Amino acid sequence: MEAVEVPSYFLCPISLQIMRDPVTLATGITYDRESIEQWIFSGGHATCPVTKQPLPDSSELTPNHTLRRLIQAWCAANASNGIERFPTPRPPVDRAQITALLEDAKLPHALLPCLRKMKKLVAESERNKRSIEAAPGVLDFLASVLSGSFEPPDDRGEGASSAGDEALNILCSLQVSDRGLRRLLERHEGILDSLTSVLRRSNFDQSRAYAVLMIRSLLGVSPSSLLMNLKKEFFEVIVKVLRDRISYQAMKAALQVLYGVCSCRRNRAKAVGAGTVAVLIDLLLDEQEKRACEMMLVVLEELCGCAEGRTEIIGHAAGLAVVSKKIIRVSPEASKRAVRVLYMVALYAASPTVLEEMAQVGAVAKLCLVMRMESGKKVREMAREILRMHSRVWRSSPCLSPELRGMYPS
Repeated sequence: MEAVEVPSYFLCPISLQIMRDPVTLATGITYDRESIEQWIFSGGHATCPVTKQPLPDSSELTPNHTLRRLIQAWCAANASNGIERFPTPRPPVDRAQITALLEDAKLPHALLPCLRKMKKLVAESERNKRSIEAAPGVLDFLASVLSGSFEPPDDRGEGASSAGDEALNILCSLQVSDRGLRRLLERHEGILDSLTSVLRRSNFDQSRAYAVLMIRSLLGVSPSSLLMNLKKEFFEVIVKVLRDRISYQAMKAALQVLYGVCSCRRNRAKAVGAGTVAVLIDLLLDEQEKRACEMMLVVLEELCGCAEGRTEIIGHAAGLAVVSKKIIRVSPEASKRAVRVLYMVALYAASPTVLEEMAQVGAVAKLCLVMRMESGKKVREMAREILRMHSRVWRSSPCLSPELRGMYPS
């Protein structure tokens, strides 16, 4: 078989693969539809990847039929060299199809089949995602199925539960726009409760992962009044996602949720009461991935903003030791967050027992090392302030070498 040189203008500038469905932007550059749709809609970019020119808000992707025919003809001519002819692209789903699908879902025993057909359409292309989200009634329909209020004849019990899982899957796959998320919150006040219920009751890790991802998206556009009235159960199920270690993606989403809601002071005590501090410390004991460690320390820092959080950290057998261990060893960001945790403990909860433990577990020695290293001016200043606050206690500590004792500010 001879090596075949592919004409350069057949290749997508993004994927560098032969274009299956070439489309042209307003800038005149042609891309494969799948690649440019991911760039614009999933990636959130508003510029042409090649020219860097800004794209209009309603940027049209014009099919390049001439180029597609040339590619097809070239593939056919080179079939003997193993080049396969690409099938003609399927047309995107239209509004009439979506409306018919919603109507069919009201028939007996039709809900699950209709949801699965919708899920398949969503998975086919970015165009279908946008069309389905924009179609009137789709988001309301999916939210109603999720909450259980959409209940056609003979679709109850286990079938209803499966339908809720499918609806949740579709909502996450759609990557609903901020505008759509706000509409969901406005029209379905109980949607967070429905997602909390999925986290509490579902035996499927995938559904629980989808639920926490959806919660993260909704909280990103939620008014402060909603954040202030979150129930205790909400924090319990989010913490359980962390404890169960469903997946890295779910853990990351749960940490982002906790960080977001704990910006509201009244939520910090609720999060602590749900066992967040203990779970985070247990996770940090074994966690090696840099970004995960940073996010856990960010949440711990936020929880240290309340007395309950500080009490939990110093009350945990490994609390101060684990936080200290992450200084210097993970990343500059992790070091900064860990030092801030120690700073709040040293400032607000520095009993003789706590100060002795900080010396014994190496926290004091790590703070001295931070002052010697390129850790950032603010971090070094914070470490110096912690050491200055309690220098009389730690100066004579047998845990410190003479070299480290000499570093203490007088």
